[in-house]
Amino acid sequence: MNKLQKEQCISDMRNSLRGKSLIVVVKQQKVTVAESTQLRRDMRSEGALYKVLKNTLLNIAVTGTEHEGLRPMLSGPTALAFSPDPISAAKVVSKFAESHEGKIQIVGAWMNGQLLNAASVLALAKLPSLNELRSKIVGVIQAPATKIVRTVKEPMGRVARVLAARV
Repeated sequence: MNKLQKEQCISDMRNSLRGKSLIVVVKQQKVTVAESTQLRRDMRSEGALYKVLKNTLLNIAVTGTEHEGLRPMLSGPTALAFSPDPISAAKVVSKFAESHEGKIQIVGAWMNGQLLNAASVLALAKLPSLNELRSKIVGVIQAPATKIVRTVKEPMGRVARVLAARV
């Protein structure tokens, strides 16, 4: 990789990290190409990204940015998983780590200005996703209206059943 390519790579990484509410740092060992491709597909389907880059380039990319707290975590074979949604990247990475034991280890994360340890990232992954929360809210809002409709409709239903029984 020549100097121009490295500068472009650093610039791309800075732009990719900008505006992301969650950046998960993972250590990966013995991950096959097929497994890595599957992980990237899973990440994309959730609206997240998974990037592997040399630590020296990552260190340069986060230096002078709001993500500079990630620098101590960037040692060894590392990769970054990040997403605008604060939960999706953590969910996909933790699911992959569980199914492929020993190949990926969560080191920590940066979330909205603060560092998280591995246990916090795993706890975050257990939270419901944004879409799940939205569906629960819709269900809670819709439940009283459904109960009112049933209550109003029930007396007429009883009359109809009585008439049907008599005929």
